[in-house]
Amino acid sequence: MKAAVIYEHGGAEKIQIAQLEAPRPQAGEVVVELRAAALNHLDVWVRRGGRAALKMPHVLGSDGAGVVAAVGTDVTAVQVGQEVVINPCLSCRACRFCRAGQHSLCEKFGIIGMASAGTFAEKIAVPWQNVWPKPAHLSFEEAAALTLAHLTAWRMVVTRLGLQPGETVLIHGIGGGAALAALQWAKHIGARAIVTSSSPEKLERARQLGADETIDYKKQDVAAAARQLTGGAGVDAVVDTVGAATIPIGLEAVRRGGRIVNCGVTGGPEATLNVQKLYLNQITLMGSTLGSDEDCRAMLAAAAIGRLRPVIDVVLPLEKAQEAAMRMEAAQQFGKIVLKI
Repeated sequence: MKAAVIYEHGGAEKIQIAQLEAPRPQAGEVVVELRAAALNHLDVWVRRGGRAALKMPHVLGSDGAGVVAAVGTDVTAVQVGQEVVINPCLSCRACRFCRAGQHSLCEKFGIIGMASAGTFAEKIAVPWQNVWPKPAHLSFEEAAALTLAHLTAWRMVVTRLGLQPGETVLIHGIGGGAALAALQWAKHIGARAIVTSSSPEKLERARQLGADETIDYKKQDVAAAARQLTGGAGVDAVVDTVGAATIPIGLEAVRRGGRIVNCGVTGGPEATLNVQKLYLNQITLMGSTLGSDEDCRAMLAAAAIGRLRPVIDVVLPLEKAQEAAMRMEAAQQFGKIVLKI
């Protein structure tokens, strides 16, 4: 089968198209014939050596959608020919967290494309619990763009923040997949959304998607602008996918008793915090990763009922995986970059 792989760690130029042996399903697995896969910043982290113990050649990619081509023994809940999306979250389903339904807290937590071969290929073998029926209103390209970013955003906005209708949320770095997904879910809930970017074009497109207010972080003090837009009170919640550069800003922008949730460190992993401000203002600062099975079920159901469609920047053929990776690393995209397989 054809796949986009790396033979060693490094930049996007390390991505090659190779012919590999197609996987066969083991007990409890299904093989999905992929129709589309989507890029994530996780791919960059893996490719550059964030996951050192990779078996080379390594197939990149965590997001995917396709058709079930084969099922292993003991698999009865999934049928050959079923159109599915892949939940990238791998868990043992036996530890104390998995037993409590908190699969993204699993003691053996991993992600497809990091802990196993990824989705930038014509076929992939995954545990049967990791495939879900594709929402009927979505194309394969849209379905592939939905899972990692929208599941991550759902858990951040709904499960962790508990965002309510009428609340105001500040979303840093609009344009990336998780931030855009957070905007879509915030508006789905009925919240007021303030978004930031240094790109006037991205801010305008965010307004077209429903953002209520926009802040250009190169020209404005984000925390001061957010407080001005909330009558001096501060926002109720902050969605942070950046890390070191924006966590301190969130502490300044959020109201007393507000909440901040983070899921990424594209701006660096180590931040300096004013702990006095944290405890005196009783601010809740929390982390979040991907989502549980229940998060995935609820997210897909909400997407189907609301006919939500993920924002897609561009669709490229699998053979242009290197070009796609370069576009993402240059932060040129608005929405998800998708590979058609």
